[in-house]
Amino acid sequence: MADNHDSTTENRRVLLPDAPVLVLGGDGGYWLTPDGEVAKTSVQQTAARVVDAPPLLIHRLNYARRLGINPFPAFDLLELYAFAFPARHCLPTARGLARALNLSPPGNPEEQTLLFFEATNSILKFLTGLNGKNRKEASAIAMTMGQAGWNWAPAVLAALGLPESRDRYGGLDAWRALPEWPDYAPEPPPDDIAVSEFEARERLKEMLGDNAESRPQQADFSALASHAFLPRDQADAPNLVLAEAGTGTGKTLGYIAPASIWAEKNGAAVWISTYTKNLQRQIDDELNRLYHDPAEKSEKAVVRKGRENYLCLLNFEEALQGGAAARTEQITLGLIARWISATRDGDMVGGDFPSWLLELEGRSRITRLADRRGECIYSACPHYRKCFIEKSGRKARKADIVIANHALVMINGATRPDDPFLPRRYVFDEGHHLFDAADSAFSAHLTGQETAELRRWVAGNDTGRKSRMRGLENRIGDLIGDDEAGAEALQKAIRAARKLPSDGWLARVRDGAPNGPMEEFLALIRTQVLARCKQPDSPYSIECAIGEVIPRLPEAADRLNKALGALSTPMATLGKVLITRLDEEAEDLDSTTRFRIEAAVQGISRRVSLNIAPWRSMLKDIEEPTPDGFVDWFAIDRLAGRDMDLGFYRSYIDPTKPFADVILKPAHGVVVTSATLRDNYEETESWQSADMRTGAHHMVLPPLRAHLASPFDFAAQTRIVVVTDVRRDHMKEVSAAYRELFLASGGGALGLFTAIWRLRAVHENIKAPLAAAGFDLYAQHQDALDTSTLVDIFREEENSILLGTDAVRDGVDVPGRSLRLLVFDRIPWPRPDIKHKARKKAFGGSKYDDKLTRLKLKQAYGRLLRRENDFGVFVMLDSMLPSRLASAFPPEVEIHRVGLKEAIALTRNFIAEKEQVLRKISLD
Repeated sequence: MADNHDSTTENRRVLLPDAPVLVLGGDGGYWLTPDGEVAKTSVQQTAARVVDAPPLLIHRLNYARRLGINPFPAFDLLELYAFAFPARHCLPTARGLARALNLSPPGNPEEQTLLFFEATNSILKFLTGLNGKNRKEASAIAMTMGQAGWNWAPAVLAALGLPESRDRYGGLDAWRALPEWPDYAPEPPPDDIAVSEFEARERLKEMLGDNAESRPQQADFSALASHAFLPRDQADAPNLVLAEAGTGTGKTLGYIAPASIWAEKNGAAVWISTYTKNLQRQIDDELNRLYHDPAEKSEKAVVRKGRENYLCLLNFEEALQGGAAARTEQITLGLIARWISATRDGDMVGGDFPSWLLELEGRSRITRLADRRGECIYSACPHYRKCFIEKSGRKARKADIVIANHALVMINGATRPDDPFLPRRYVFDEGHHLFDAADSAFSAHLTGQETAELRRWVAGNDTGRKSRMRGLENRIGDLIGDDEAGAEALQKAIRAARKLPSDGWLARVRDGAPNGPMEEFLALIRTQVLARCKQPDSPYSIECAIGEVIPRLPEAADRLNKALGALSTPMATLGKVLITRLDEEAEDLDSTTRFRIEAAVQGISRRVSLNIAPWRSMLKDIEEPTPDGFVDWFAIDRLAGRDMDLGFYRSYIDPTKPFADVILKPAHGVVVTSATLRDNYEETESWQSADMRTGAHHMVLPPLRAHLASPFDFAAQTRIVVVTDVRRDHMKEVSAAYRELFLASGGGALGLFTAIWRLRAVHENIKAPLAAAGFDLYAQHQDALDTSTLVDIFREEENSILLGTDAVRDGVDVPGRSLRLLVFDRIPWPRPDIKHKARKKAFGGSKYDDKLTRLKLKQAYGRLLRRENDFGVFVMLDSMLPSRLASAFPPEVEIHRVGLKEAIALTRNFIAEKEQVLRKISLD
């Protein structure tokens, strides 16, 4: 806390704000005045009262959302906590704040109001103890934030004391104190020394420790995974292991064991890839078992994400420039400056940047500080040697374990096939998502947003606003130098790019006033979609097959193809000019200039080969049948009734083919694992779905396949119920069923939905009665909280209730009592869009639908049991569940088809019985 004492300490004091405390429950607001009076108001009364005087609360934006009003001024404890404890985890709830501050967790809303005063006092008291450099930096930032209107500033400055001095950045120049990344000699090529089954088992024992429970399946899994860490025998034929590891197997530590040994033996990293950022964090937490020393872990384990996830220091510096003109944003920038000084790796999305702060301060305000548009100028940047992105990349080259995600792995493989730093050993966790991840990575979208983005990347921002988005000329003009061919190509590329959509393109297209060949093409696509889709007024995205295109569309496609050719040719020339310079000036180029040139060539090549070339191919085919292996369509993307984008889309029918070509074949060893790789409907075909969804069927040699059964007793620990008398399309009935089942379980319940509108309808109907019964209800698409934060809250609050869609169904680990009931609104059949119809035709018709649906049900059911003593009830509110889908569940678990009354009683009795057993065990 205090690094040294100075004479100003005694002049500091805790100054509590003169503000009422507000806790918002589902049934209204609970108020505590500074005089100690407690009062309760209805939701409507609360909404009127909050605007009279700023209250003391937690997460004002979420309060505003729940009250149905615009954000209002408040003393938000989350802002105070983020200032005092940057980069330190805290759940954005009363109990989460209490745990973070080591205070007694509150119970009812009245107790929570008292906690808020106690928490405020605790945080401010901590700030009074800051001394030396920490105090000077914090007080300078607090003064700047106060001058911008931060209402916590008087209390914070009273605790810290006034700043002694501030420079032109008002103390927000946190980058000055960051260390530079060191230079290392190039890494030698890795060795290829095998890992044995015995070594994998022994490393697993070391990580688990002497007192760990015996889990033979986990040890067997670890031994199995070691086969991916043997030298391969044939080019384009990696040692591929497909391992379905049942719930509770402990697969994460199981594959970390052989992966870590191989990395240590061979001097190269193993990349562990998963589907979501939330799962990356879970794997990172598990690595604490391998690396007990945080300093060692920092060197040997690195979390890698796309560039758009990391803070760009140059963007941050430029956001500060302008002084008084930027006053409205200086509160947000002050909190970010505090975080910069404490962050592990600069990861703003899923790292140690508080996810609730993204929503609290405005997600777009914060995420625009990342490198979201490929505008990096690399070594020309004054912050290059302190750059979080560069530091992460360099650490990954020297690390043993790199935790990535499927999207990053595939993009890296597709754009950098000759990069010597690409890994050759992978573990793909949540392998059942590889098909969908590959679908996103290898599809082509010729849309307004994509082409407008390309225009900005090449030609820069021509709106006149101060911005670093000045295009290729700014980024590589000095690299071209006096080369006349290069300078001419650059100007041609800029002129060609300016024919692509500029700001305001969507409104012009919608209003029938397109400007340029791309906007004219989009206007005609919009006409065809609206004319041929079934529901043109739908608030959701709409689409149509290409078929016989409307008049004038072929001519517009031809003009656009020529315009893209006029851009592609000079960009390719630019790439050749830069490559030539690398060759001809090899002796004279310093390493930073060489790296800038290589990065520029990679960026140009990526956009020519992965964007423009596929787009031109699509345009040439517009009057021809879609090429074999692909599916094409036109679509208008909508969000809540608003058009967001539109264009021409192409996907592989089987996207695991490019995945196999780009990632699997160049690799030497790959583990693909999940609890839901196989479809168990027909035993003779059980691995067929695994091969198809992972790309294994494209390999020369067959994979090593194995299923490791879960150690859990599903028949004893779970119940499966299909409710037969609730009409699934009558939302009042569905809502009543959710409400009564949640009450029967006493919370600890997850409600899953197949559509956002159904979730919202149920949420609206059940929030008041559940609040009156004392339950906290959280929901995706309703609360101003991101999914990972909602899941974290649900995990910590044992009796809370969470409503969500696919993102909380897949791969989320919620052990213990926090999840004892899972209710599904209806059978999660695939959405019958054009892309799915093409795949359904190619992959077996209705059997393909059944297969996908069984895998979704299997994944959802698997959420219930994560630890030995877990238990739970799975309820399907769709009486139409056919028996052929039942193989999604363990065969030993009986499926009870009963009415709602019996389902409620079964849920209540089963959970009560299991909790009684657990209480008895704890007493013994």
